[in-house]
Amino acid sequence: MKNQDVSTFREQYLACCQNQKRLSGKTIKAYRIDLAQFFAFVSEQSEPLGRASVQAYIAQLHQRFQPKSAKRKTASLKAFFAWLEYEELLVDNPFQKIRTKFKEPFCLPRTIPLEHIQRMLNAAYEALRAQKLSAFHRGTLLREATVMELLFATGMRVSELCTLRREDVDLREGVIKIHGKGAKERLIQVGNPEVLACLQSYRSAFEEEIKKTDYFFINRLGNQLAEQSVRAMLKKYAAACGLSANITPHMFRHSFATLLLEEDVDIRYIQSMLGHSSITTTQIYTHVAAKKQKDILTQRHPRNRLAVNTR
Repeated sequence: MKNQDVSTFREQYLACCQNQKRLSGKTIKAYRIDLAQFFAFVSEQSEPLGRASVQAYIAQLHQRFQPKSAKRKTASLKAFFAWLEYEELLVDNPFQKIRTKFKEPFCLPRTIPLEHIQRMLNAAYEALRAQKLSAFHRGTLLREATVMELLFATGMRVSELCTLRREDVDLREGVIKIHGKGAKERLIQVGNPEVLACLQSYRSAFEEEIKKTDYFFINRLGNQLAEQSVRAMLKKYAAACGLSANITPHMFRHSFATLLLEEDVDIRYIQSMLGHSSITTTQIYTHVAAKKQKDILTQRHPRNRLAVNTR
């Protein structure tokens, strides 16, 4: 099959990803970019589309991108060719005889110390207690406190938080329905009464706006809250608390998992709460918890209290 023949199936494949696999708009956009980059590359090659051209493209990915990005772009392309083969639109899949195993550098997830989370939440509630706040300003502060509370209470992704619907938040039962990656749903129980009270106050303050948009978190214009707004919000509170680290929404997710693990919560439960399909993804947090183990054994081990003459 010619290069241009294969490229004509791009939109059909992306429609399948959207309508049948129910992948998110962000994922579809990434797939479209990945495929466009690949076909731009092969269009400049003199040889026909096949194993050699795919290998040359993967080699170029390694030169241009970090291992994690190169791996994701290769996976996008591999999935596209697998779909072509499944639909019998391609006779010879060039990926069948290509080794695509990547070795990524191991990076520990960045977490927020618990005392820093406490300082940020205290700053939000202190601002709410100020006198002579306008209704608009009070609503803004209430939304900010609620966003931080929910990020830490549930470990949800910022994309999941911004796409929460009105019907996803059941405050009577204290249950949040989260729509995760790959159209997978999970339920998270919010057990802290202070977090539930904050959620209730927010919903009461924005009840009419929430009904109009059907999104639980809305911005100052009454539209769906944007992910960038959440990032800016956290940056503002980190600066107000004098924290030098760049605090991101995903760091709240990492902290949620790591701190639960340090409280001896079974990693399988954490996997379920994070919405990870594989336990391997969740196991990265065991390395972070090992740092806590070192602190415990260094500072609190009974050996420290023994008076032993070692000289």
